[in-house]
Order: sequence, then structure tokens, then C-alpha cells
Amino acid sequence: MPRAATTGAAKKPAAPASRAKPPVPAKAKLPVKAKGAAAKAPAVAAISLKQLAAGLAESHDMPKRQVEAMLGEFVQTFTEHLTKGTKVRISGLGIFQVRTREARLGRNPATGEQIQIKASKKIAFRPAKELKEAV
Repeated sequence: MPRAATTGAAKKPAAPASRAKPPVPAKAKLPVKAKGAAAKAPAVAAISLKQLAAGLAESHDMPKRQVEAMLGEFVQTFTEHLTKGTKVRISGLGIFQVRTREARLGRNPATGEQIQIKASKKIAFRPAKELKEAV
């Protein structure tokens, strides 16, 4: 089939600049998923003893240093009682106590060989009903 001759009038005019396609946005980078424990739980901010003391001092109109000293002594007394083996019960919070773990056989996860795990002590915490309901 022979081609028909075209005239200059039959050509399409160039599209005006206002009708031009917008530029294609670059692909957004997706966050990389973390491996291990960080992948399971989102990061949670921790509060320090000084921050607790500052909040208590402000709410009770007391000097920060005095409240920090009181909290420091509380932690020291708390530690002494746990060291002696005494249960520490704080109403509204829960019960802290030291439990002993017997020696046992375990496995090295890298090699699979059996290893002897020594007896140890751990601090156990049982939350109070009020704390469970609040959380």
C-alpha cells in the first residue's frame, strides 16, 4: 500500500506546557524491618530515677534534691531486703522476691553440645491486681 501524502496542516500541534505530565515521584524508601527482639516489640521510652524524682518534686512542692535522696534511699533499702531474702510487697505495684534456680543441663545454641548451667538467683515480680488492670 502506498502512503498518502500528508500536509503540514494535518500534523498535531505540540501539547501546551500546562498539560504536560507531572514528574514521576521517586520511590519512597520503606523502613527496613529489624531482626530479633527489636522486630517483635516497638521501642519504648524509659524513665530514669531522676525524672521520677523531678515529677514527684513538682507535684508535691518539694526540692528535687530531697526527693532524689528519698528515692535513692528507697532503692538502697529495697535492695538490702531482697539481698536478705525478704519479700518486698508494695501495695498497688506488686511483690518482689528472690528465687533460686537449680543447676541444670542446657545446650549451646551454636554447637548443640550439652553444657552445665550453674545454680543462680533471680528477682521475680508478681504484679498487683491494680497494676494489671491499669496496664
